[in-house]
Amino acid sequence: MTDLRKDLPTKDTWDLTHLFKDSESFNKEKDALKKEISVFPEKHPETKDEILAYLRRSDELEQRLEKLYCYANMLHDTDGADALATGMLQQAESLYVAYSAQTAFFVPELLLRPEEFLKELTKDERFFDYEYQLKSLLKRKQHVLSPEEEKLLAEAGDIFSQFDTVFSQLDNVDLPFPKIKDGEGNTVTLSHARYGAFLSSPDRALRRRTFLAYYKAYKQNIHTITAVYAGSVKKDAFVTKARKYESCLSRALATEDVSPAVYENLLSAVGKGLPALHEYMRVRKKELNYKQMHMYDLHVPLVKNAELKLSYEEAFALVKESLSLLGKEYCETLQRAKDERWIDVYETKGKRSGAYSCGVYGVHPYVLLNYTPTTRDVFTIAHELGHAMHSFRSDSALPYSKAGYRIFVAEVASTVNELLLLKHLLKKETDVSLRRYLLSYFLDTVRTTMFRQTMFAEFEAFSHSLAEQGAPLTKEAFSEEYLNLNKKYYGPAVVHDNDIMYEWCRIPHFYTAFYVYKYATGIISAISIVERLTTKGEDAVKDYLRFLSSGGSDSPVELLKIAGVDLTTEKPFNDAIAAFSDALKEFESTKA
Repeated sequence: MTDLRKDLPTKDTWDLTHLFKDSESFNKEKDALKKEISVFPEKHPETKDEILAYLRRSDELEQRLEKLYCYANMLHDTDGADALATGMLQQAESLYVAYSAQTAFFVPELLLRPEEFLKELTKDERFFDYEYQLKSLLKRKQHVLSPEEEKLLAEAGDIFSQFDTVFSQLDNVDLPFPKIKDGEGNTVTLSHARYGAFLSSPDRALRRRTFLAYYKAYKQNIHTITAVYAGSVKKDAFVTKARKYESCLSRALATEDVSPAVYENLLSAVGKGLPALHEYMRVRKKELNYKQMHMYDLHVPLVKNAELKLSYEEAFALVKESLSLLGKEYCETLQRAKDERWIDVYETKGKRSGAYSCGVYGVHPYVLLNYTPTTRDVFTIAHELGHAMHSFRSDSALPYSKAGYRIFVAEVASTVNELLLLKHLLKKETDVSLRRYLLSYFLDTVRTTMFRQTMFAEFEAFSHSLAEQGAPLTKEAFSEEYLNLNKKYYGPAVVHDNDIMYEWCRIPHFYTAFYVYKYATGIISAISIVERLTTKGEDAVKDYLRFLSSGGSDSPVELLKIAGVDLTTEKPFNDAIAAFSDALKEFESTKA
């Protein structure tokens, strides 16, 4: 790590002057926006012309807000100790809150208009840029309540969010993690970060005591956690009933315009494909040479000391080469990202950890990395550039109102890039250890992203069905179901340690109901797309690039069909399971 940012070559840092020249120009725009937001709109729009003018003006203000926020956020992420950047970020966030308050009336008021009026707007060619947005609102109209009831639900929103807040406080601050001996014999207090690190350790005794100590903390708080999660589930059931949805699932998926059939397809198809995961567990046990394999043995790497160890320049060139089948224009844009400094490459003191891509409409995406010469970080380059290219192509092709894509498809392009890199490496790599590492990387990615997240999704369906039926939401009901699901998914090659029944207690995503399934559908979609790209040729590439340029112009399920993925059928799910099985067979047949 380079301690100071000033010591980095300029070419390896992002150029934020594409957004604002300096803090002075940022402050000038901030002050102008603050004034304009405070008087927007002059009156609530009533006629079609007024509604259209409102939509266009709000688009303009939101684009400027996005630019302001992204600049401050990225400046802050390069040095979290920079007081000036922290202040700018707080000011940008305050502007967003002010804008949201000023415009909160619009959607509820619009949805109270007669259905025929809203349908007329969708047919008016002047509203073409807002067609899908209006059609999505129309679907929600039947679930809109009276103004008084809407106000009451809105005021209850802060109370409803407290379940997540209480769990987060308990899980991140107050949970009494015990002290244990680390791998060096030192006494340390267990934490979430240490749990992840220690479970990947080759020291099996360390993994076991980590596992037991970690879940002991949750068992000691099982009554409180059960009460908080049960409250969250009951809240979901209450809002579902109030808004007259058929189920908690249908209400949650309606927010992204996704049919419950997709969720049901996921559970059904992955359930049928579980023998493939059971076989992987058998192979893992064999590779580790264990008579018994426990749940705390699932994270230790099967292949050690297999790293690409490439410089950033070499890694970028490799990623670009692996994506060449996506065409000249795609690769030229990748090179622009590097040459025009859209990417911040290395770790420095105070810089945010991890990696992300941030799209800025009307400018270009930015990518934050913390690159080190490891195989995983090479894949991270491919992953984040996938996000960036999705944003770039959608922003370039569509008006602001249609460019932003939904969370449901957000991980598709990034995962496609990772899989294309993987296939490229496997095609050319002759080192047996590295080949086995790459195959195991894929297997564990699918295990944790498709199989495990589907297990979570099945647990959520169970817990919400209990509430919908008026059944008791108890620690016994939750824990027994979770243990049964663990046995169902991981199969007979694993010892299903009793403490794993408490794993549901530690999953923060459960407080945003029916969210985790998107991770599974994302990797499933990506596997199908990559298979099509590598076997169907130019037509498949054109379809995929069209998908990348489709933003949020239709429902995510319909947009994926452009790229040849139909999640209302079982084919993509079956294809993903087949790809997992094929990789497992190759891993077993490739001996070190």
